[in-house]
Amino acid sequence: MLYPVILAGGTGTRLWPLSRHKLPKQFLSLLGGGTMLQDTLVRLEGVSTASPLIVCNESHGEIALRQFTDAGRPALGAILEPEGRNTAPAVTLAALHLQRMASQGEEPLMLTMPADNVIRSPAEFQRSLKAGLQMARAGYMVTFGVVPLQPHTGYGYIRRGRFLQQDPGLPAAMEVASFVEKPDVATAREYLRDGRYLWNSGIFLMSASGWLRALNRCRPDIAEACLDAYNAAEKDGPFLRPHRDGFLSCPSESIDYAVMEKTAEDAEVRVATVPLSGGWSDLGSWAQIWEERKGDEDGNVVEGPVYLESVKNSLVLSTERTVAAVGLENAVVVETPDAVLVASRDQVQDVRRVAERLNNEADSHPPDERMKVDEGTGFIVYRISIGPGKGLNHLASPKGETWTQASGRTKLMTDLDERILEAGDSVRLAPGHTYQIENCDPDASEALLMILDKP
Repeated sequence: MLYPVILAGGTGTRLWPLSRHKLPKQFLSLLGGGTMLQDTLVRLEGVSTASPLIVCNESHGEIALRQFTDAGRPALGAILEPEGRNTAPAVTLAALHLQRMASQGEEPLMLTMPADNVIRSPAEFQRSLKAGLQMARAGYMVTFGVVPLQPHTGYGYIRRGRFLQQDPGLPAAMEVASFVEKPDVATAREYLRDGRYLWNSGIFLMSASGWLRALNRCRPDIAEACLDAYNAAEKDGPFLRPHRDGFLSCPSESIDYAVMEKTAEDAEVRVATVPLSGGWSDLGSWAQIWEERKGDEDGNVVEGPVYLESVKNSLVLSTERTVAAVGLENAVVVETPDAVLVASRDQVQDVRRVAERLNNEADSHPPDERMKVDEGTGFIVYRISIGPGKGLNHLASPKGETWTQASGRTKLMTDLDERILEAGDSVRLAPGHTYQIENCDPDASEALLMILDKP
């Protein structure tokens, strides 16, 4: 049976200040509609009868499973890493778990994929998947390579070799000659002219036992550390918690470095690639979000209380405060309650450096989860989820907002008074006023509010 394995352990620092360690990009709605994790779940419809298994940080387990529920899709469970150790250990934990869960004689196949990719054509993705399944069942480890459209320097590349198989109506499977590092601009242009190179999507299809055999050959230290951590894991409802000290002793390594790049020198490990042409993006920068979202007649993408004058080809997002921009071109402006990013669109790859230098500020995040759930003419509906004992400061929009308590119990405070909101209560927030709101229900794991925002 094919088991989808969703890797959701990334930190998304290139999308700071919206993406933070406590709520990284895979749990955010960045393109409108559902979150990136939920879009991944939708993409998997019809792929397998098995529910997806997710691997994520222990601090994100509740968020992840809640987003599964909100999307109306069950989860097979969640493996919670005490700290990130990159993708090779994450896949190893999933492989060990699927082997343990499999019925006698079953050989689980794993489709491992990041939670934060965009694939505009699910139908094309599923065509590539069908071709990959044939190769995986024949004993190959399969990686999906994206046909490059430009000389991109932010991706690793796959150099394809001879053709292995091609069924009518499906993309052709090819042997992998080598995996290569992220190139400089000149090398990337040469790869594009050469025609044998594909972007490495980070999506893999292989048997659980095949991955474990390859890992034991290439990186036995990772295999041993993960096995020890898994064998001493604790089961906690839908969560599996690997032994903390055992897992933290594991080296941090990606699938590519740990195994895939070594396969060209190992005749015992067979690796194939299948082209993926469904409009793939890893959505790894604000420039890519600008490209994915439809701009207005001036090429601008805006969200929130934003006012522009003589601005072109820019991305301007506001979560709370009014943002006005004048005379900008090819710019990125992102406002959050505690930080503002202003950058040139062609230099947003360097946002990661800013986030890393800010340390604690980059790790912090408003203690709520805010998600857009509906939008129409003259209104936007948000859902805010506030954790136990947590609170937030909120500046009402210029035209005011209506808040409705969906569940739990919260305290709403201003400089002049305070009031308690019970489930079902509604209150009108005066334009431009700052409010404090706290989850004051000791029996509620979270307080949910629906905000009708009239920008």
